[in-house]
Amino acid sequence: MIGIPVGLLAANAFEWVVHRYVLHGLGRRKQSFWAFHWHEHHGASRRGGMHDEHYERAPLGWHAQGKELLGLTGVAVAVSALWPVAPFFVMTAYYSAFNYYRVHKRSHQDPEWARQHLPWHYDHHMGPDQHKNWCVTRPWFDQLMGTREPYVGTEREAADRARAEARRARRSAAPSAAAAQATAEPTATAGA
Repeated sequence: MIGIPVGLLAANAFEWVVHRYVLHGLGRRKQSFWAFHWHEHHGASRRGGMHDEHYERAPLGWHAQGKELLGLTGVAVAVSALWPVAPFFVMTAYYSAFNYYRVHKRSHQDPEWARQHLPWHYDHHMGPDQHKNWCVTRPWFDQLMGTREPYVGTEREAADRARAEARRARRSAAPSAAAAQATAEPTATAGA
């Protein structure tokens, strides 16, 4: 049974290490297999206010979501070799891989849910430093490694959200004003 807490800790450490050194380290180079994370996922999340439209497509494919599933499946297959000596650890690893995909996908389909239930992951994408807050499922290793940087609920977040709302209001008002001006009848002057 010790395999359960050890598995949870190992999974959290693994997501921290992979996110920081593989997805953000190797993934910064556009030619890297891992570039999907930084160049597709982070770009879409930042533009969409945490929402990543790519999670609306089929999960299997040669894109960020498909590569994420491929990686999680590969880890699950690799850890299966430990089944004879650590079945609880292996089952916890399976659970952790499934849970990672489940909560990560939901967080990018429902940003307000993410902000409330996974603020550390919301902070990773929407905070001022996208090279902090590496954990997705639980913030344990960010806290342990000193990389947890809160953003949700701060004055900075409130100011950023107010600016974003003002930009949205200006953008939606501009087409309305242009449409109203285009449909307005020119005033005619009466002449004798």
